[in-house]
Amino acid sequence: MHGILFIQDLAVILVVAGAVGWLCQRIGLSIVVGFLAAGILVGPGMPYFALVSDVGRIETLAQVGLVFLMFSIGLRLSLRKLRRLGLPILAAALGGSVAMYYLSRLLAAALGWNSTEGLFLAGMLMISSSSIIGKILHETGLNHERAGQLALGVSILEDVVAVVMLALLESVVVLGGAGARHASEAGTTLLHLGAFVAMVGIAGLIIVPWLLKRMSVSMDEELQTLGLAALLFGLAILAQKAGYSLALGAFLLGIIVAETPHRHQVERAFEGMRDVFSAVFFVAIGMQIDGHELIMAGGLIAGVAAFTLVARPLAVTAGLCLIGVPARDGLRAGIMTAPIGEFSFVIAQLGVGAAVVPSRFYPLVVGVSLLTTLVTPFVARRSERIASVILDRQPGWLRDWLRYYQDWLERFTRQRSRSPLWQLSRKRFAQIGIEMLFVSGLLVFSRELYAAVEGWLGRDWLFPSGAQVAFWLLLTIAILLPLFAIWRNCSALALLFAQVSTSGHPRAKQFAPVVETGLKIVAGSALTVWLIAVVPAEDTARWLLLVSACVAVAAVVLLRRRLIYWHCVLEVEIKNMIQTSDSKMTSTTAPWLGRHPDWDLHMVDCTLPDLADCQGRTIAELDLRARFGCSVVGIERQGFMIPLPPRESVLYPRDKVLLMGTMGQVRAGQAFLGGVSGNLGTDSLFEEVRMESLTVPGWSNACGRALGEISPARSHGVQIAGIHRAEVRILNPGAQETLRPGDELLTLGAPAQIREFRAWLTERPAQDD
Repeated sequence: MHGILFIQDLAVILVVAGAVGWLCQRIGLSIVVGFLAAGILVGPGMPYFALVSDVGRIETLAQVGLVFLMFSIGLRLSLRKLRRLGLPILAAALGGSVAMYYLSRLLAAALGWNSTEGLFLAGMLMISSSSIIGKILHETGLNHERAGQLALGVSILEDVVAVVMLALLESVVVLGGAGARHASEAGTTLLHLGAFVAMVGIAGLIIVPWLLKRMSVSMDEELQTLGLAALLFGLAILAQKAGYSLALGAFLLGIIVAETPHRHQVERAFEGMRDVFSAVFFVAIGMQIDGHELIMAGGLIAGVAAFTLVARPLAVTAGLCLIGVPARDGLRAGIMTAPIGEFSFVIAQLGVGAAVVPSRFYPLVVGVSLLTTLVTPFVARRSERIASVILDRQPGWLRDWLRYYQDWLERFTRQRSRSPLWQLSRKRFAQIGIEMLFVSGLLVFSRELYAAVEGWLGRDWLFPSGAQVAFWLLLTIAILLPLFAIWRNCSALALLFAQVSTSGHPRAKQFAPVVETGLKIVAGSALTVWLIAVVPAEDTARWLLLVSACVAVAAVVLLRRRLIYWHCVLEVEIKNMIQTSDSKMTSTTAPWLGRHPDWDLHMVDCTLPDLADCQGRTIAELDLRARFGCSVVGIERQGFMIPLPPRESVLYPRDKVLLMGTMGQVRAGQAFLGGVSGNLGTDSLFEEVRMESLTVPGWSNACGRALGEISPARSHGVQIAGIHRAEVRILNPGAQETLRPGDELLTLGAPAQIREFRAWLTERPAQDD
């Protein structure tokens, strides 16, 4: 009976969410708004419409939805995309988030809230919703303008900030407040988070691509989906066991899978589950809101929403101006990043569930998300006019200071790009940082890893304390290669800086080795202090690590050349994986898709529905330029970009087509390409195709005629795969092959097509009177 009630509750949620979501979509709102509204309608806060009997089970499903939602967000944020966006945009996103953090803390202080409430309010407001913003930009046609591209880039990178903020707030929950103790633990929390991310990321980049490749070779698609789902939930549980949210593990796996060639296959496989469970997640958020409480908090919600609509654009604009983006583009991008969403819900859920913030935070975050999502499309379409009004009224000193700062930043960037020392050293510093975080992750979380191994093997595996000895020995071997890589990079940097610092000195040859040795001593001392700090404090573990370290030193001496080879191979593999081109239709991969305001040209992309009337037709046949005045300038198919496709290119279902023209022209072309009448002819006969042998009679119309002249494929839909003539077998005959009486034809086609061709082949010619 309980199972029936659970299915009934799930059916109610999906039906109401689908109906309300469809209604919101029809009136131009985000479907997330519909899901939240559906949750409020069917939740216990609306007693007259409460249709769900067991809210607890739905919340359990919502956790599954959270995992799929975070996984899909991670799939959109690959390391390649981070590399293309570059450090400047990351710095802008970080700067805007920090500015929004302090503005939100000031608002909380003005409202008389305590420090913990202010911290959670800042966490909710400093992170935008990349999924909502992406939908708004697509619907408004701004996703291929510079301002829209900047807004989307900032919102995507704010997902990284959200992960960091979520880890900090989870430490606040554990500590029970945001006082001095939390402040002292913040640095440790960030270091532990970085170590965990580096450990999982590097291990994932090594293991997951190999695992996916093996599964694609030896498993059917359904088994591949099951295997990846097991990996997804396993990593989510691993993150939770490490003291973080389920969302972190799913987010990290999404980023890792995004680096593999299997990304688009995985997206297709999980698309249905993601849509269903993500909807359940948002509905569950809405179910936890009391409709009366939402109405009672209407004034507070409106005030905080107004603050967000003003403060977020200002903060993001400041961050973009910090990296040299023109003020006009920065303002327009800031206006588009106002909506908050999924990460804000997770943060509010964390605080309310742990009882460190009052329950009013639920209706507050949902109400602010609804209002910002409603207002942003309206102001985004008028962002050019709004930016012009603001810039025309800015003080002269501010305009002059921004111009001076941007000129200085441009000169500094040119000088840095010309500096050989910077170009040679920056990658090595990055490698040292990542490798140190990886080793720190293995050592910091070694207790949890050992507990899992001991629970699996038992304490006295093979011999007394055998599991412990084996674990620490294997751990030492695992960190040996990255430690060796760290020292190689430090040695290379010492050599580089020694050569540069002594260059031009009369006794450079004598001083350079001394400087190099001194730098190596400093680096070795720093590495020793770092290792002492991160090595586990247990006496047994320290002794086992010491013994294992002695073994490792001996291994380094004996296997030095082999370690160098392994390090080089690993470095090249990871570098190639990250630098592999990603030919999706995005601003970062297609810089030629810029906006041309002087020509009043716009670019809008649309995805062809599965039942689109235009599928299977060429661009020349559609003739969009003559019909509507717009042109097809790009096609993205299965993740691959076709720039400036030729007119004979055929369009297929799920193609993403990029149109260029005036706004009216591209909107008309978009509506035409998305047209669905349902009259697509017969279904595919692929599964019914078979082979059948037919004999050419002496009176046949085919006798003495070439296959090219008969053209059975065009006239009857049948292919001739072979001809058996006397003792000769002709496979895949050419168009010039002439048919003779008695030839046995091996035909390929559907049963109806073969019957039609047989009737024609055996038809007797008409007799003359």
